[in-house]
This record gives sequence, structure tokens and C-alpha cells, in this order.
Amino acid sequence: MSQTMTALLGGTGPDWEAREVAVPEPGPGQVLVRARAVALNNADVHMLADAYDPATGRGKEYVAGFEFAGEVVALGPGADRVAVGERIMGTTQGAFAQYVLADHRHVLRIPEGLDDEEAAALPTGLLTEHGALEVGGFRPGQSVLITGATSSIGLIGVQIAKALGAKTVVATSRSAAKEDLLKDAGADVVVVPPERDLTAAVLETTDGEGVDLVLDHVGGQTLADCLAATRVDGNLVNIGRLDTAEATINLDSLSYRHLRLQGVSFGFSRAEELGNVIAALVPDVIPAVADGRVRPVIDSVFTFGQATDAADRLRSNQSRGKIVLTQV
Repeated sequence: MSQTMTALLGGTGPDWEAREVAVPEPGPGQVLVRARAVALNNADVHMLADAYDPATGRGKEYVAGFEFAGEVVALGPGADRVAVGERIMGTTQGAFAQYVLADHRHVLRIPEGLDDEEAAALPTGLLTEHGALEVGGFRPGQSVLITGATSSIGLIGVQIAKALGAKTVVATSRSAAKEDLLKDAGADVVVVPPERDLTAAVLETTDGEGVDLVLDHVGGQTLADCLAATRVDGNLVNIGRLDTAEATINLDSLSYRHLRLQGVSFGFSRAEELGNVIAALVPDVIPAVADGRVRPVIDSVFTFGQATDAADRLRSNQSRGKIVLTQV
């Protein structure tokens, strides 16, 4: 194994910079993975912008990326959940590198039939959407509203909800041109605000009762509209803020409908909690990945040398699914 590797660094300029750095060694509870593919998330371009100040020409350097797929090449003490040579996918900080260190609790074996590009595009979506469904108390037979569902993780959420037995999945998109994408993912009803009032559309679909559970990726006014679209004693889980982090909600809707509103963020600061969220995927979701009921939607695949083009594609807000980088 080489002593050096190529990694993509942020904080060095307006775009990622490829640089040769030392291959890390796994510490206690860590696995070292030869990454074959990595996937982009919205947080990647936000971090890239925040880490560099063009006025001063300085920034805080870091290895970019959060999700990857490849094979295990070394294990640290106590990393006993996988073995050397196994193909795994997972999440970690600093994933945009040829060799990636990850907590052994934050990886999953790749099911047979899934290639590296598909596997790299799954971890964030799987753990976020399934984790949010669990927080919201989801049960088979319930109705689920997923806002911002054409986001890469939203598309995974639609598929997981259907695979786990949702009776009805209502999905929203800002673009009518993406209705087919949501239908293909399994959405029963697609709403495109402001062409159609979100609250009215959901109440019409549910005979006036509202949905059992909302997974909100948008925030802002969309979250506010979801309260009156949720049934009495229903649950709302905010996952993302594709619109804005500020929302003005009607407290009468919250109180009189006895709603439960909760936010989630499955970050690395709570390593054990994240490990539990990922472990819960094995019995509940991985079988659906293995048999094809849950698959990532891949928008495009770039090489490490095309990382700037990949970031530009993500910034364009025109992508339909995940953007992946491959390595050799």
C-alpha cells in the first residue's frame, strides 16, 4: 500500500484542491478503507464556501466529503464489525480521499449487486431518512408527507417509506418537470407549490384528516404549511432547510391538533447515536436495498480530476439525484 494518497482539500480557494497527503493509520475503533467512489451532499458546497475568504486569500484547510464506498484494507484495535477485504459503504468526515478513516460503527456492508457508485450514494440518505422515520414513530399503513422530495435524500425517503409499508406517500417538488422522478421513486401523490396549495392538496388526499407523519427537508413557509396538513396527534420531523432556517408557525395548529414537532441532525458529534441509527438500517432497510426496492438516483458521475465540475453541478440546483466522484 502506498504511503501517500490524493485527497480533495477545501479552504485553499473557491474550489477543492487535489493534494498528495500521507495515508492515515487506523486508531482504536477505526477502519481504513480504500475508497472507490464518494458522493456529494449539499453540505459539501456550503462548507467549501464557508472555509475560504476571497478577501484575505486564506481559509481553514480540511479534507472534504462525508460518504464513500470501497474495501477495508486495515483495522484499528477494537474495530470488529467488519473484516479486511470486505466491501463497505459509510459516512465519515474527510471522505474525499483515496484512503478513508471511519468509525467501525458508521459503516455498512455493501449488498451483492450494488456497484461502488451506487453504494457511495446511499449512506447519508439511508441513515437520515430512516432515522427521521423512527423519530416520527412511523408504522406500516401510515401516510407520509415528504417535502423537498426531489433532493437526493428525499428520493431515498420516498423509497424507504414505501418499502416499509407506507399506505400513502405525498411528495413535494418546486418543479413540475420532476414529477416523473417522484412517481418513479414510489410517490402516490405529487404536489408542486405554489401551483397547488400544499395544505389543501394533502387534506384532499387524506379525506380531510391530514397525514400521519411529515418529513420536512425545506423549512420556512413549507414547514408552517405542513402543520395544518398533519392529522390530530400526528408527527412532524424537520430534517433540512432547503428554503430557510426561519419559520413562523401557527401555534393554534400545533396545540389544537396535538402535534409533535421535532428536529433531527445525525452528525458526528454524537458518534454512538449515529452508530445506533446506522445499525438500525441492517434489519429494516438493507434488505430493501439488496432486493432493489431502495436504490439511489444517480444524476452524474465525475472523476476526482473533475471535482470542480461536480461541485458546479451541485450548485446549479439542476441535478436529479446524487452526484458521485470515482477514483482509481
